[in-house]
Amino acid sequence: MFSKNRWFMTIAIAVVAMAASPGLANDVVIHAGTMFDGVSKKPRTKVSILVKNDRILAVQEGFVTPAGAEVIDLSTSTVLPGFIDVHNHLTGGGQRRDRLRGTQEQQSFQSVWNMREILKGGFTSVRDLGGNIDVLAALTGAINDGLIPGPRIIFAGSGLGPTGGHSDPSNGIDPRWQRSDNWKLSVVDGPTEATRAVRELRKRGARVIKIHSSGGVASVGDDPNLQLLSNDELKAIVDTAHSLGMKVASHAHGKAGIDAAIRAGVDSIEHGTYADAETYRLMKERGTFMVPTLFAGREIYEVAMTKPDSLPPTVADKAIAVTPTMRANAVNAYRAGVKIALGTDQLGYRPLGQNAHEFEYMVEAGIPPIDAILAGTGNAAELLGQEGDVGSIRTGRYADIVAVSGDPLNDIKELERVQFVMKGGKVYKAEGKMLAQD
Repeated sequence: MFSKNRWFMTIAIAVVAMAASPGLANDVVIHAGTMFDGVSKKPRTKVSILVKNDRILAVQEGFVTPAGAEVIDLSTSTVLPGFIDVHNHLTGGGQRRDRLRGTQEQQSFQSVWNMREILKGGFTSVRDLGGNIDVLAALTGAINDGLIPGPRIIFAGSGLGPTGGHSDPSNGIDPRWQRSDNWKLSVVDGPTEATRAVRELRKRGARVIKIHSSGGVASVGDDPNLQLLSNDELKAIVDTAHSLGMKVASHAHGKAGIDAAIRAGVDSIEHGTYADAETYRLMKERGTFMVPTLFAGREIYEVAMTKPDSLPPTVADKAIAVTPTMRANAVNAYRAGVKIALGTDQLGYRPLGQNAHEFEYMVEAGIPPIDAILAGTGNAAELLGQEGDVGSIRTGRYADIVAVSGDPLNDIKELERVQFVMKGGKVYKAEGKMLAQD
């Protein structure tokens, strides 16, 4: 661990070295008029962000221009870390929700379009909680290899739950109908099956585990208020995942399912609709994050109110009953001092890429703009366990940087109008337009 004085000395040496030597092709300096660093609540003005290759070399007061470095002039803009969505479904849209006719190939092509739109909106890191693991693995590889543009991805694959629960894909389908693939990997009954499923998902590329400790809204027949995974099943999943270095995210609406998941040691509660003061106390004691997913609630509520017949049986009624309470939970958790991370849980009823609306919905619910920003930057990175790489504009982090024209503290909707996107030192969007990539 560096001492404070040694840290400052290291930065000074790095800045001097960059200024004294010829700038290489990958030496870039960003002049930021106003900067939110993803850690502090106080913005800084007139800051230079020095980038070398894919990382931030230094952050320096004033506008400096090292010899030979390319200058990106954002001196009239507000600069922030690349946004992070910790609860997304990247393969959504199109026929994703049609379990009988939707194919893996259709999901793959839809996902390529989704990736570009999500990155275009300023989200440079995302966590997928519940999708086809083979599509997600291929998608992640294609982005990492530079074949397609997109955010950094951490994925879970299928969320785990019991027979008849939120993750059972056969709910509402003729029981005589079967598929030849392992489409029911997500269904676990008993600690042994739960342990095996975690290990199988890890083997196939998952780096986080999602569980369903309560029923859900968008699924057929299950009850959001009930705890569906037993305490033994929850413990088996969490213990196995943590032993493999994986975080656990629990979908949970009802208090029983929420509290049981927290006591089992999950790292985040997704939704948390019917949480109460006791729940928030438990979360604070154990460092559990709340991910309110207001986007998903708004999205499915709109469909339930305008086109209820387009939803499966029982889903519209559940959406109308649950959604208003989700908003109250978000601000109640925040006021209780629970750590909040931004997650949209976009369900695919709207086109993907609108993730930044979650900032707006959080502020509408009563969360201050700066804390909504931190939820989608530094806090989200902490939940992912990636705070050394993403979520902040600090030395050594990836150069994931976005910019908007106005002040998001005065108008949080500015974050829905991202003008500039850099991911890993590479510019993907400038002056509001996506750039052609090599």
